[in-house]
Amino acid sequence: MAKFRSTKKAVREILIQDDWQTRLVELDVFRPGDLMSPLLNLRLDRDEAVRWRTVPAFGRAIARLSEESMEKTRTLMRTLMWYMNEESGNLGWGIPHFMAEAMVQNERIATEFHKILVSYIYCDEACDGNFLDHPELRRDVYWGLARLAEVRPELVVHGERFLIIGLDDPDTYNRAYAAWVLGLIRAQDARPRLEALSSDTSEIRTFMDGQLVETTVGHMADEAVNRLD
Repeated sequence: MAKFRSTKKAVREILIQDDWQTRLVELDVFRPGDLMSPLLNLRLDRDEAVRWRTVPAFGRAIARLSEESMEKTRTLMRTLMWYMNEESGNLGWGIPHFMAEAMVQNERIATEFHKILVSYIYCDEACDGNFLDHPELRRDVYWGLARLAEVRPELVVHGERFLIIGLDDPDTYNRAYAAWVLGLIRAQDARPRLEALSSDTSEIRTFMDGQLVETTVGHMADEAVNRLD
């Protein structure tokens, strides 16, 4: 427990700083396996910036872990999946971010687990999915899909029709994130709905390119349409 607390404190002291990105290299003094529990804990930190910054920090650690042992990495992925189950007590906040980052960092993990991540937005009886009823948990999935699509868009394409449905989600963030993903996977069939969203002035605050940004659903939809062009 003392080791966990000291590691968590050291990690948080890095993530809270303005130069946190350049200081991530300092995490390499820890064994990757020793970083996992502190990072999972910090994903629920009181500070919004720290919560988001755990994702790239986790990415650096999972890349090292996968070089050390693919089986340990698979075990970690299965643990993350458990967090998404009801039996976990709804501990899934932020977990899809970590799942996606693991898939970004390792192609084998992406190939093996990407369908699980997409299945959390499957929303009809024709699909054997794991649809999340809670809109705020779905936010994390949509964001994770965007992160994965930035690097491996071909692994997200099969969820296109559910992403298009997401454009009508009552939740502002889910509409914005669905638009983001659809642009990244170049979903031409989504163009009419994306264009219709251009006038949606609902605001969101999210994490993009390593920083917190404020934007609107309409802006995200416009960006997606630009990608289609």
